[in-house]
Amino acid sequence: MSKIAVIAKLTAQPGKRDELLAAAADLVTYANTSEPGTEVYTAHAGLDDENAVWFYELYTDDAAFMAHSTSEAMQAFLGAIGGLLGAAPDLYRLEPRFGSGLDGG
Repeated sequence: MSKIAVIAKLTAQPGKRDELLAAAADLVTYANTSEPGTEVYTAHAGLDDENAVWFYELYTDDAAFMAHSTSEAMQAFLGAIGGLLGAAPDLYRLEPRFGSGLDGG
């Protein structure tokens, strides 16, 4: 089984990024403490876009990604941020090949 990485961009409505980041805090904590297949789950404020929130996620496999995607914590997060988003989320699924923490790298 291959690890799965995800990079997600959420664009807040103007002036709402801090609220979006605050809403993400519980999800980030949950993913890092309660999801055994989640290896890395971080939220970032974009430096080049004052409305962007970026997530970097690394999972042991696709099943772990699916477990996260369908978790109650994710559903609660999605419910909480609907009024904060200025655009549809962009989600990129990746297969890590080389680097720290990966076999062979």
